[in-house]
Amino acid sequence: MPTTLEVKTPRLITALPGPKAQQVIAADAKFMSPSLTREYALVAKKGHGAIVEDVDGNSFLDFAAGIAVCSTGHCHPKVVEAIQKQAAELIHISGTDFYHHHMPQLAERLVATMPGKEAKKVFFGNSGTEAVEGAIKLARYATKRDKLIAFYGCFHGRTLGSLSLTASKNTQRKNFGTLLGGVEHIPFPYAYRCAHDHTSETCGTEILELLEQQMFKRLFAPEEIAAIIIEPIQGEGGFIPAPAFFLQELQRICNRHGILLIVDEVQSGVGRTGKWWAYEHAGIEPDIVCVAKGIASGMPLSAFVARESVMTWKKGSHGTTYGGNPVCIASAMATLDLIEGGYMENARKMGDYIFGRINDWPQRFKVVGDVRGKGLMIGIEIVRDQKTKEKAADLRDAVVQKAFQKGLLVLSAGENSIRVSPPLLIDEEQADFAIRTLEDCFREVEKTM
Repeated sequence: MPTTLEVKTPRLITALPGPKAQQVIAADAKFMSPSLTREYALVAKKGHGAIVEDVDGNSFLDFAAGIAVCSTGHCHPKVVEAIQKQAAELIHISGTDFYHHHMPQLAERLVATMPGKEAKKVFFGNSGTEAVEGAIKLARYATKRDKLIAFYGCFHGRTLGSLSLTASKNTQRKNFGTLLGGVEHIPFPYAYRCAHDHTSETCGTEILELLEQQMFKRLFAPEEIAAIIIEPIQGEGGFIPAPAFFLQELQRICNRHGILLIVDEVQSGVGRTGKWWAYEHAGIEPDIVCVAKGIASGMPLSAFVARESVMTWKKGSHGTTYGGNPVCIASAMATLDLIEGGYMENARKMGDYIFGRINDWPQRFKVVGDVRGKGLMIGIEIVRDQKTKEKAADLRDAVVQKAFQKGLLVLSAGENSIRVSPPLLIDEEQADFAIRTLEDCFREVEKTM
């Protein structure tokens, strides 16, 4: 009989949460910050591939991947080997104060994945919010301007600078006082809820007009704006792709006015959409790209990559103690090998397979309003009424909970969407299980309406 972690689909042996899980949850409530949000009562112990085992021996199919972090699956043998080998050689030395060969090696590798004519330079950090904070500082430094524009629905992080850009949920900003000045937001092209009835390819024309005809004339003169930051596919906002033309026109506007275009690829990058970077689907070349999550298969590592003509700040302008840690970089090098060696193509292939199976969900299930995304970055919007498009956060939450009870891990996103972001190594058997499970959850929830 195979061990739990050798199976490819869930195996549940206790009621959820099990007795050991309940003990951990009780201790967590006693000692941990109450600010942490938990979708359901999963208490993880082990992981391998797309399977997570909890403390009671239940196994789950992970279609969340640690919020799109475990891109090569849990504990991939080649990643583990790289981490162990590096940990026995050199665990840490600060890249701010000393040289070590790991940083330029990964930087060269990372730059090679990004199309464009101009040479690029890299700064390593530890998390997505650090990458965004660094990008903010660099944009202001390089342009000698201080204004920033972001989009409603965006999520760029929780530290004060990146939080000033974030406009996803007010609870993320509430009670933290005055944030970074000089930040304004504009609507994101949200095709399913487009006020002008555009398609997913054409939504956003009016937003660009708003930017040029209203914001530039009434709020910020374009020569005051350091950067515009955008997620090519909004992550926490609901897995909403920006149309290719919108990104292209946004870059044209930025180029015309000397505004830097920052693309936040923290959740959408590193092969998840079937290309290295989601912005490649639009054929643009950003000035700065923010990277984290899937870059190191679960080890804390981030980066922002900028055109050489932009990253010209002087020594001491920015630094880090842990960013570019040798062990994290070893994990990242192994991760890039695996993604380049087949997982990125598998993300494209499996994304096409899944979308081929679920594109008709809005016709088959009255709670499904929209299915969208690219590759293995799939959003499912849950509504109470398809005609009015009334948002149904309670029904979405019920689907997520029911999926957990059936052994499938997915996460919520935005006000009423489900995010599906499995490891890039999943196969058709696992995809089929996830599809069947979600369909069963939709049917069960619809019976309660």
